[in-house]
Amino acid sequence: MDNLFDVLKMVSFNHMDFDASQVVITDLEGKPNGLLTDLYRDVVSKINLFIDLREAHDAGDVLTLLRTHTPLPDDVLEEYGKILAEPLIRINFAPQKGQMELQVRG
Repeated sequence: MDNLFDVLKMVSFNHMDFDASQVVITDLEGKPNGLLTDLYRDVVSKINLFIDLREAHDAGDVLTLLRTHTPLPDDVLEEYGKILAEPLIRINFAPQKGQMELQVRG
Protein backbone atom coordinates (compact mmCIF):
# COMPACT_ATOMS: atom_id res chain seq x y z
CA MET A 1 0.00 0.00 0.00
CA ASP A 2 1.29 3.39 -0.93
CA ASN A 3 -1.31 5.92 0.21
CA LEU A 4 -4.55 6.37 2.09
CA PHE A 5 -6.62 5.60 -1.03
CA ASP A 6 -5.01 2.16 -1.14
CA VAL A 7 -6.28 1.49 2.39
CA LEU A 8 -9.84 1.92 1.12
CA LYS A 9 -9.26 -0.58 -1.64
CA MET A 10 -7.33 -3.17 0.34
CA VAL A 11 -8.59 -3.22 3.94
CA SER A 12 -11.86 -4.71 5.13
CA PHE A 13 -13.30 -5.83 8.45
CA ASN A 14 -15.17 -9.12 8.38
CA HIS A 15 -15.22 -8.89 4.58
CA MET A 16 -17.00 -5.53 4.66
CA ASP A 17 -15.78 -2.00 4.03
CA PHE A 18 -14.59 -0.37 7.20
CA ASP A 19 -16.59 2.21 9.04
CA ALA A 20 -14.85 5.57 8.81
CA SER A 21 -15.37 6.11 12.54
CA GLN A 22 -12.93 3.22 13.17
CA VAL A 23 -10.05 5.08 11.50
CA VAL A 24 -7.64 7.51 13.12
CA ILE A 25 -4.80 9.25 11.28
CA THR A 26 -1.68 9.53 13.43
CA ASP A 27 1.87 10.78 13.11
CA LEU A 28 4.82 8.41 13.40
CA GLU A 29 4.76 8.58 17.21
CA GLY A 30 1.08 7.57 17.26
CA LYS A 31 -0.26 11.03 18.12
CA PRO A 32 -3.72 11.47 16.51
CA ASN A 33 -4.16 14.22 13.93
CA GLY A 34 -7.75 15.39 14.31
CA LEU A 35 -7.79 17.52 11.16
CA LEU A 36 -6.57 14.73 8.88
CA THR A 37 -8.78 12.17 10.64
CA ASP A 38 -11.89 14.32 10.14
CA LEU A 39 -11.04 14.92 6.49
CA TYR A 40 -10.41 11.22 5.83
CA ARG A 41 -13.61 10.21 7.62
CA ASP A 42 -15.53 12.77 5.58
CA VAL A 43 -14.25 11.54 2.23
CA VAL A 44 -14.81 7.89 3.20
CA SER A 45 -18.40 8.64 4.20
CA LYS A 46 -18.99 10.44 0.87
CA ILE A 47 -17.50 7.51 -1.01
CA ASN A 48 -19.72 5.06 0.86
CA LEU A 49 -22.81 7.18 0.18
CA PHE A 50 -22.35 8.23 -3.42
CA ILE A 51 -20.04 5.97 -5.39
CA ASP A 52 -19.08 2.36 -5.95
CA LEU A 53 -15.43 2.15 -4.94
CA ARG A 54 -14.95 -0.84 -7.25
CA GLU A 55 -15.17 1.65 -10.14
CA ALA A 56 -12.16 3.63 -8.86
CA HIS A 57 -8.58 2.60 -9.56
CA ASP A 58 -6.95 5.61 -7.91
CA ALA A 59 -7.73 8.82 -6.05
CA GLY A 60 -8.31 10.67 -9.32
CA ASP A 61 -11.09 8.23 -10.20
CA VAL A 62 -12.72 8.86 -6.82
CA LEU A 63 -12.68 12.60 -7.44
CA THR A 64 -14.14 12.18 -10.93
CA LEU A 65 -16.93 9.97 -9.60
CA LEU A 66 -17.69 12.34 -6.72
CA ARG A 67 -17.71 15.29 -9.12
CA THR A 68 -20.22 13.42 -11.30
CA HIS A 69 -22.50 12.19 -8.51
CA THR A 70 -22.43 15.03 -5.97
CA PRO A 71 -22.61 18.81 -5.92
CA LEU A 72 -19.37 19.06 -3.92
CA PRO A 73 -17.34 22.19 -4.76
CA ASP A 74 -13.91 21.91 -6.37
CA ASP A 75 -12.05 23.12 -3.25
CA VAL A 76 -13.57 20.28 -1.19
CA LEU A 77 -12.70 17.74 -3.88
CA GLU A 78 -9.16 19.10 -3.97
CA GLU A 79 -8.78 18.51 -0.22
CA TYR A 80 -10.22 15.00 -0.65
CA GLY A 81 -7.63 14.34 -3.33
CA LYS A 82 -4.84 15.46 -1.01
CA ILE A 83 -5.89 13.19 1.86
CA LEU A 84 -6.39 10.19 -0.43
CA ALA A 85 -2.91 10.72 -1.91
CA GLU A 86 -1.27 11.09 1.54
CA PRO A 87 1.59 8.56 1.74
CA LEU A 88 0.91 5.74 4.19
CA ILE A 89 3.80 4.79 6.48
CA ARG A 90 2.24 2.05 8.61
CA ILE A 91 -1.07 0.59 9.76
CA ASN A 92 -1.54 -0.15 13.44
CA PHE A 93 -4.59 -2.12 14.57
CA ALA A 94 -5.68 -1.19 18.08
CA PRO A 95 -8.39 -3.76 18.93
CA GLN A 96 -8.68 -2.54 22.52
CA LYS A 97 -9.79 0.83 21.10
CA GLY A 98 -11.72 -0.65 18.19
CA GLN A 99 -9.57 1.45 15.85
CA MET A 100 -7.27 1.23 12.92
CA GLU A 101 -4.49 3.83 13.07
CA LEU A 102 -3.10 5.00 9.75
CA GLN A 103 0.32 6.48 10.33
CA VAL A 104 1.49 9.29 8.08
CA ARG A 105 4.45 11.66 8.28
CA GLY A 106 2.02 14.33 9.47
